[in-house]
Amino acid sequence: MPGTRGFLNIHLHAHLPFVVNHGTWPHGLEWLHEAAAETYLPLLQVLRRLGAEGIRARWSIDVSPVLLEQLAHPVFVREFPEYLRRKIQFAQEDEAFFAQAGEDHLRWLAQFWQQRYGDALSLFEELKGDLIAALRTEQERGSIDLLTCAATHGYMPLLGTDESVRAQWRVATAVHRRHFGVTPPGVWLPECGYRPAGYWQVPLLPDTDPRAYPGFHRIGVEEALEESSLHFFYADGHLVEGSDRFASPYSAMQQGNMPPPNLEGSDGQLYRSYTVQGSERPSRVAVLPRDPRTGYQVWSGDGGYPADGTYLDFHKKRWPGGHRYWRVTGPNVEMNAKHAYQPHEAEQQAREHARHFIGLVSESIAGATQEVERPVIAAPFDAELFGHWWYEGVIFLEEVTRLLARGEGTADRNMPQMVTPAEYLRREGTAMPLRLPEGSWGAGGDNRVWLNQDTSWTYARIYAAEYELRELCTGGAWRDGGLGERLAKQLCRELLLLESSDWQFLITTGAARDYAERRFREHDDAFGSLLRFWRAWRETGALDQEQIAGLVALEAQDSIFAEVNPEFWVRGAHAEPVPTAQGE
Repeated sequence: MPGTRGFLNIHLHAHLPFVVNHGTWPHGLEWLHEAAAETYLPLLQVLRRLGAEGIRARWSIDVSPVLLEQLAHPVFVREFPEYLRRKIQFAQEDEAFFAQAGEDHLRWLAQFWQQRYGDALSLFEELKGDLIAALRTEQERGSIDLLTCAATHGYMPLLGTDESVRAQWRVATAVHRRHFGVTPPGVWLPECGYRPAGYWQVPLLPDTDPRAYPGFHRIGVEEALEESSLHFFYADGHLVEGSDRFASPYSAMQQGNMPPPNLEGSDGQLYRSYTVQGSERPSRVAVLPRDPRTGYQVWSGDGGYPADGTYLDFHKKRWPGGHRYWRVTGPNVEMNAKHAYQPHEAEQQAREHARHFIGLVSESIAGATQEVERPVIAAPFDAELFGHWWYEGVIFLEEVTRLLARGEGTADRNMPQMVTPAEYLRREGTAMPLRLPEGSWGAGGDNRVWLNQDTSWTYARIYAAEYELRELCTGGAWRDGGLGERLAKQLCRELLLLESSDWQFLITTGAARDYAERRFREHDDAFGSLLRFWRAWRETGALDQEQIAGLVALEAQDSIFAEVNPEFWVRGAHAEPVPTAQGE
């Protein structure tokens, strides 16, 4: 990369909670269908178009293991084409309605949606229903780097045992290897939730006896990652700003007291990678700080790009089909005052915003080069932002990538070069070790989104289940190669699903509170039923027909993670890291 002044890493975090076999509409499988139609297939189409132009995007993408399992699930592969055909049919019905009403532009928009969903159906059929193989192909041709995430998106700071933390990553790497054939180089921490090593005790929760959960010295996230040969993660910028710095045995860089960055620019503190300081030594794990400036521009529905009045409005839909025909129009505009959507104007605006974004990144690089020789702007986003929440976001992302590949978009000599995290770390290495504080990218930068008065009951149940499963697995009776092993494995699956951070997020935000509470209770009940089956099996050496039927039903309903292994939950169990160079 001779002559490069700085780098841009665009990272997409693709995740949905497990919804297969757990409802369809308004909450359930429909979420997966929407994300596949509006985000995953359009992004694959972008990568293919860029590839046809000789452009390698160089994005990094993590696909959570629980999402991988759903994209490969026979139910999704079977039902998704039918979903697309229904969307086409609804658009045809809308076209007829608008024609009768004399609404020529809305009629044209209905044809627009027929074309969009028809294209999605054609691509899905061309891919033979295998989105994972398409991602694997893009990785093999060097267009993207595929990372992983915790198995079910468990929130690391609040999991109750080291074994549960480690199991989330051990299952994740095994599932990733099965689907993609390689070990992922790095990870996305769910909710950017980081926890350091140190003394910890289960939070004081209602109806929970703290004496049942004695305090202990817990591992930091970096230790679990290092054990699973995972070499880097992203953290929210405020965690780096609030970190302790250590003299690095690996870097000649000088320490300094640097003021925190702001949205007007940065002195470079957030535009480099760091080694994560473990409890006793620097780890072999690096952290890349999330850039708040680019994050605000792309994320914010108030002052960022998605708030532009020309873009498709997310909330106003025509039922029963759910198609959208109106634009944002302006701030705080009432639903009945929204103007009709103009796709060509919105596309042009997305291209202009792409140029603005490149200029913004170039400014940040210029402000950081006095402190960092070749800074990196880490810009991670939820993948579903592009296409689903912000319809034109896919156009924006494609244009940013194309302009940078062609050296266009700004005359600034600080124009960045696209890079993946692993590539950057191989070439540039890390700065001094940091001891990061606990925190997240949630509201307040702490744990309040996931642990509060509305969600504390969920953690009381999670902690009880984590301790029960650890004792059961440590006892070893499950190693019978038969019913005991099946029961233990399904208990592991139900605990993993119970630990998903999505339930607390949906409860706290109110986005789908009833569904989240019901889903949590379903997995808690499933765990309790399996525990009763286990105790009956231990007492009698067998299960009755009703119990066998219950086990079979749960195995069919929550049929994910073939690699799940009760050994992962044995007290003190941990993976042995494979010796490799950092970032590989």
